[in-house]
Amino acid sequence: MTDTENTEIVDENEAQLLNAMSIDDLPVYKAYAGETLDISAPKAKMFDIVEAIKTVCDPEIPINVYDLGLIYKINQEDNGDLHIDMSLTAPGCPVAGVLPQQVADAAASVQGVGKVEVEVVWEPAWSLERLSEEARMMLEMI
Repeated sequence: MTDTENTEIVDENEAQLLNAMSIDDLPVYKAYAGETLDISAPKAKMFDIVEAIKTVCDPEIPINVYDLGLIYKINQEDNGDLHIDMSLTAPGCPVAGVLPQQVADAAASVQGVGKVEVEVVWEPAWSLERLSEEARMMLEMI
């Protein structure tokens, strides 16, 4: 069996697991960091926020969570607060309680970011198609 075939089986099994579970059965993970910004403080640039998030790596796969495609959405409010939707590679991910907090802390460390909320979402389910080109190349080297 090739690596591609094996990956397809893993993806299919993961999809079957998610389909068998109701969205209500999946764990809820939220993480918070940061403080309210002064009203006159300039907002952070999205590039800087993304670069900070890229410092957080999945400990099982030496690739950052952004390039893994785990960050689904970053909403920046006018006051500098952030709401980040992220997912995990699997509902039973052993670092599920750690990664969202690391993302929240990383984003909150950027000058011009206020309060940060990171919420783990399960739809759409994460898949290998979400990997960046850089992440794909890194996985080929592993």
